[in-house]
Amino acid sequence: VQLQASGGGLVQTGGSLRLSCAASGSTSSIHVMGWYRQAPGNQRELVATVTRGGSTNLADSVKGRFTSSIDSVKNTVYLQMNSLKPEDTAVYYCNAKVGYSQFRDYWGQGTQVTVSS
Repeated sequence: VQLQASGGGLVQTGGSLRLSCAASGSTSSIHVMGWYRQAPGNQRELVATVTRGGSTNLADSVKGRFTSSIDSVKNTVYLQMNSLKPEDTAVYYCNAKVGYSQFRDYWGQGTQVTVSS
């Protein structure tokens, strides 16, 4: 499975960005897709996950501001980020958990999101 993320950039506080991540390869074996982020000096943290059926899970820090969705036909997952804050600044990574009973993690290349104050 290959993951290609896009959509990062520089935005002011309160602004919005939309990230996209397109999966290719053995996409039928993808169990769940999601987004993680890593700020300098911090560990990578979960932002959102979404199943192929569209069920989502969001980190408490982004609830009410971010939404995640999936287009199962296009094998693409989206992260809509609204009301962005400087603390959202990080490299955002697309993730896919692949498998059936045991899962392997696949990662996209990361896309930088910078929120200026």
